[in-house]
Amino acid sequence: MAVCQVRALLMGGQACVFYGAAEFSRDTDLLILADAGNLQCLEGALRQLQADCIAVPSLTAEYLERGHAVHFRCHHPEALNMRVDLMAKLRGVEPFSALWHRRTTLTDQEGVTYELLSMPDLVQAKKTQRSKDWPMLQRLLEAYYLRHRDDPTGEEQRFCLRELRTPELLVEAAQAWVEASRQAASDRPLLALARPGALAELRAALAAEEMAERERDRLYWHPLKVELEQLRHAASRQSRRNPDE
Repeated sequence: MAVCQVRALLMGGQACVFYGAAEFSRDTDLLILADAGNLQCLEGALRQLQADCIAVPSLTAEYLERGHAVHFRCHHPEALNMRVDLMAKLRGVEPFSALWHRRTTLTDQEGVTYELLSMPDLVQAKKTQRSKDWPMLQRLLEAYYLRHRDDPTGEEQRFCLRELRTPELLVEAAQAWVEASRQAASDRPLLALARPGALAELRAALAAEEMAERERDRLYWHPLKVELEQLRHAASRQSRRNPDE
């Protein structure tokens, strides 16, 4: 297939695999730049993949920029039945241009290059109302911490203290990086509980933190879900009026 030069960032479960937190995923989740030129390149790539849009909304900059996801199913033999989910906007994450600037670029042994959401941006993108995302988020952060704990930079220390969700590892990190933990506690008060003997309280505080984040995500998606339902009803009415289309 021809190279289409679509500007996109891999996210979701497949990005987690690259970061060392294995997750089996049948879907390819991409964050894309929703300008006219990039969408034209994207449409060319989707044609090569013989991909059909499988739900509302349709692929337009208008829907993408409002935060909707657009879903495709591929029919090309080399990507048969692969689902591709596209977004251009994520809750709590900066615009695409900033994400592209701090992306992670990886190249495999065959010379294939992959552009991923940076680790901090992927972590934020995983903070959803879906129960299945939180165990994955915890494993993702554990893998990051274990990879960096022996010789971390200051930024790596701060990131782990802001985001770790495993009580035992959070206690370990806070005890090892005392000054960084003290500074981070102003933004994450539960770090005051990251000490030996307070695991039960820390675990409860992490659970409350998760529930608050899930509620913020629910509130963010509520108007988008209402709009999706309206689009589904409109598509259904159109289908009934034109059954042969």
